[in-house]
Amino acid sequence: MMFTYQVLIHTPLWVWMLLAYLVWQGIKAMQPRTTSIWRALIVPVVFIVWGVSRIGLGHQDSSWPMVAWTAAALALLPVGVLTPRPFDVDHKTGEIIRPGSNFALIRNLIVFVLQYAVGVISAIDASDRTLAIIIGRAVSGATAGYFIGSTIALLVAYRRKRAEE
Repeated sequence: MMFTYQVLIHTPLWVWMLLAYLVWQGIKAMQPRTTSIWRALIVPVVFIVWGVSRIGLGHQDSSWPMVAWTAAALALLPVGVLTPRPFDVDHKTGEIIRPGSNFALIRNLIVFVLQYAVGVISAIDASDRTLAIIIGRAVSGATAGYFIGSTIALLVAYRRKRAEE
């Protein structure tokens, strides 16, 4: 119990603010909504930056952490591209019209928990635990790859739907 308490109190404030934002965005996504394309890209960009930021963290005695990051990113990039998230486009305003879904809330929480766990492992000084470092880089790579893929899919679909005007 003391370990959990120490982890929680040593978590930076920005992490809790990010969690609150992701939960808020996930709850909002449960209702039909209209938003600009740029606003729809905020959560993917946050997760891409978070995933890419782990590439150079920590001492690495081998290339395996980078190989794990790259392999996971390449493996999940197509999943992001191929996971459809339906939307229409308001041709007058150019805004995206999305139906409500709990997908975003579940996805945001899963990715947050995985990235948080990676951060905790890194903070505990897992430098002598090569497997933990490799798994952490794989989670970060998978996160970045998935959201890069989903961003590509969103932008391509948006462009296609705008061209249908």
